[in-house]
Amino acid sequence: MSAPRLRDVMPRNSVFASWERQRNKKEVHWIMECFAEMLGVFLYCYLGIGSTAGFVLGNILGLTGLSSILQIGFGYGCGILFALCICYTTSGGHLSPAVTICFCIFKRFPKLKAVRYIVAQILGAIIGCALVYNQWKSLFDAAEAKLIGLGPQVFASTQFTPSGPPGIFAFYLLPGQTLARAFLNEFVNCTILGTVVWAAMDPTNYLIPPTAAPAVISLAYSAAIWGFAVPGISLNTARDVGGRIFMLAIYGTEAAGGRYAAIAALVNIPAIIFGAYLYEVFLTDSDRAVTSAQLEFQKYLRDHARAQPHGNVLHSDTSSNEKDNNMDSEHIEQSRV
Repeated sequence: MSAPRLRDVMPRNSVFASWERQRNKKEVHWIMECFAEMLGVFLYCYLGIGSTAGFVLGNILGLTGLSSILQIGFGYGCGILFALCICYTTSGGHLSPAVTICFCIFKRFPKLKAVRYIVAQILGAIIGCALVYNQWKSLFDAAEAKLIGLGPQVFASTQFTPSGPPGIFAFYLLPGQTLARAFLNEFVNCTILGTVVWAAMDPTNYLIPPTAAPAVISLAYSAAIWGFAVPGISLNTARDVGGRIFMLAIYGTEAAGGRYAAIAALVNIPAIIFGAYLYEVFLTDSDRAVTSAQLEFQKYLRDHARAQPHGNVLHSDTSSNEKDNNMDSEHIEQSRV
């Protein structure tokens, strides 16, 4: 027996109900999914970059207590947690091009939808950067003016680094850091993230029920930032590319970031794929029992897959034919965090 629909227990206003009928048509529903991905990455970037702005600008201007690495980790972690809780039920809550690509490789996620998701994710990061920039603009300008006042040598050696105002939005190589170490830092952290994400999705992992997965994933991002933000990590292509595009729009090619830009933008993709691959090869076990919490979770996903908006049933809730099973399986695999 399927679960009751929202319309059965809490009917919506006729205006919203009419809009819902239009937005959930197959031809346009992908726009809602892309909006959810854009919103999710916006939340992740907006809260994390906001904390980063306080840290960088406070250090330049000598204003104590504005932020810290601890706060930055919590800012990004809270952003991811809120994004997953808000956007998961619409888009699956990928929030990262690397995760979307992993779904294409391991979960049969449609390639055209993946391209749409990645574009939406980068757009969400750009919007987040633009808002934070405008909200901190007075202190941003004051920090740049102070650096200029310290002399051209200090300005040139600080501006396009993690300690300069542009470093709030785009990732730059830490002075003294080598590209090889930056690569290692990014690859190791993102491999761990990929493994954690795949562990959180494992329906046989009784220590991570579905409702705990967003918190576990968010904490993994925060822990990476707490431990390795100073030597330099980006963790997310959308976050890096969105921030760099925004800085290029403000400063031109000076903000490009040199060879480190490729590490910050791209290394997380093979690393997260590698982390997911390690979990699939060494830790996934088809003989393990699926937990009751996961069974209930998958039941809700099946119920959602079987019905179109406003009661137009695609096929019977009690049907057990092969077509139903294949559709249910595909929906579950494509909708997981």
